[in-house]
Amino acid sequence: MENQQPKVISGIEIWQWRNIAIQSAIAHDVSPLEVDWLLQEIAGLDRLALRLESFKAWNQIQIQLSLQELDLLWQSRLYERLPVQYIAGVTPWRKFKLAVSSAVLIPRPETEMLIDLAVAAANQCQDVSWNVSTQQHWADLGTGSGAIALGLAEVLTNATIHAVDLSAEALAVAKTNAENWGFIERVNFYQGSWWEPLESLKGQFSGMVSNPPYIPSDTVLTLQPEVVKHEPHLALDGGVDGLDFIRHLIEVSPQYLRPGGVWLIEMMAGQADIVRELLENNGNYCHISIHADLAGIERFAVAYIKNV
Repeated sequence: MENQQPKVISGIEIWQWRNIAIQSAIAHDVSPLEVDWLLQEIAGLDRLALRLESFKAWNQIQIQLSLQELDLLWQSRLYERLPVQYIAGVTPWRKFKLAVSSAVLIPRPETEMLIDLAVAAANQCQDVSWNVSTQQHWADLGTGSGAIALGLAEVLTNATIHAVDLSAEALAVAKTNAENWGFIERVNFYQGSWWEPLESLKGQFSGMVSNPPYIPSDTVLTLQPEVVKHEPHLALDGGVDGLDFIRHLIEVSPQYLRPGGVWLIEMMAGQADIVRELLENNGNYCHISIHADLAGIERFAVAYIKNV
């Protein structure tokens, strides 16, 4: 959508389309707030103008799509359950507005807490050979849109972030986001599986953050249609019990993280006890903790590599 020439239409035309779209949203159990968010993104209208409907009197409004194109996409939202973020091509996440496409999972608000937990972990490690003020290497494994990598780059100002994804299409989106937000010099991108592209840096990482696929295979197809029909299953399916990739990260990460380094993942509701047990049984981890998201769901696991 970014490559299209803007169209110019009248405020009254947008007003008429908006009224119909809001009614159709309600009829199809879609939040009518999505209509205004979409118009903010593709027509540059602000919330106040939308609320007061003052744009109705404007003669010319630049819009990234024709009303016909917009309406076709909106029909896809209603009937095909295409996520509104994919229609707009962007989604808000922390302080960023990130480009998204169907090649990447739409970053969720709860995942923002991974960045806060990473900062807390870095600040707690004053007793080992690194801390938040020293040069560090951090890994974002399964980067997708690059959200976590950018979040880490923003707050860990002395760190080089190494972002890995199996999907070349996802990496293209992540690189676009890094360029848009001025982090392309501090985030390195690699195509490959988990730690494999980072073998030359074994033992040098201060931290690893990952939001891996963690949904059991049988559960993926029962998710809401917006997810099942449009988001990449590669980023969702975690195997029979949802823990295939978390097990792998628990097993392999001690070879890459330095003593005192932090291991941090997002997981599914109900997996915390098993993840804690897997970390404990591995023998390389200490100070294991589970953290809830804002809804009270145990969603994050933090552990440190033992100082040998």
